[in-house]
Amino acid sequence: MQHLKDIHMGSLIRQRVIECELDILRICNFLKCDEKAIDEMYVSSSLDCDLLLQWSKLLEYDFFRIYSQHLIFYAPQASFKNNTSTSANTALPQFRKNIYTKEMIDFIIDLIQTNRKTKIQVIREYKIPKTTLYKWMNKYNLSENFEKVNS
Repeated sequence: MQHLKDIHMGSLIRQRVIECELDILRICNFLKCDEKAIDEMYVSSSLDCDLLLQWSKLLEYDFFRIYSQHLIFYAPQASFKNNTSTSANTALPQFRKNIYTKEMIDFIIDLIQTNRKTKIQVIREYKIPKTTLYKWMNKYNLSENFEKVNS
């Protein structure tokens, strides 16, 4: 799993194009642009939402989820709770913040298993509740390998 802190969307799209073995002519026709514009997108760290939606459809991959995962890992929950526009004050759809994908869980478990981060570091840095982390560890039969967190 790539580091979600530093997202470079162009390189991720290029990687997916290579994986899908898409012909450049098909890409140009779908996006209605020339090869030079495609190359410029590959080196761009971010893309317009409409364009990113088109890439997601073409490559059958949800590139927006990368940003959602970033928010889950790096946006403090308190900033959402203390925001002046609460769920009662908005007509926008409300989403649960703490939905963890299998890839995210595997990433966190791997950090702990390889001793790159302690459980305490994971809980603090990624704002993962202690009970959630322990549920993951129990699910993957890892609890006997770790000491108890006292925080």
